[in-house]
Amino acid sequence: MIFLGLIVALAAAVVGVAVVLDNTGSAQMSAFGHEIPGITQEWHVFMAGAVVAIVFMAGLTVATLGFRRAMNMRRELRDLRDEHEESLQTLEMERRRLQQALAQARRGMGDQPSVPAQRVAPN
Repeated sequence: MIFLGLIVALAAAVVGVAVVLDNTGSAQMSAFGHEIPGITQEWHVFMAGAVVAIVFMAGLTVATLGFRRAMNMRRELRDLRDEHEESLQTLEMERRRLQQALAQARRGMGDQPSVPAQRVAPN
């Protein structure tokens, strides 16, 4: 995939150089009703278009990276919420189990007479 990308980039560069070298006629360019200074030949127009295309692609790249980052953050947050919910459920089950064990222990102590512990004197 990297190799294919490099071949496409090289082909685009070759076409760009060919367009610049073959288009030497005079030209003028205007945008928003104003003439753009410094654009006097056809290859200048091509280069201006190339610069606009590069800026456009950079903007799309930044937007895509931001979108991916936001999606990853949302996914991570959702996973953390799920993990937290599982943890709370586990703790709730453990609390209930301990309450039942405590209740059984208290019932078992109610059957036995309550005798205070006696101290044994050391020999």
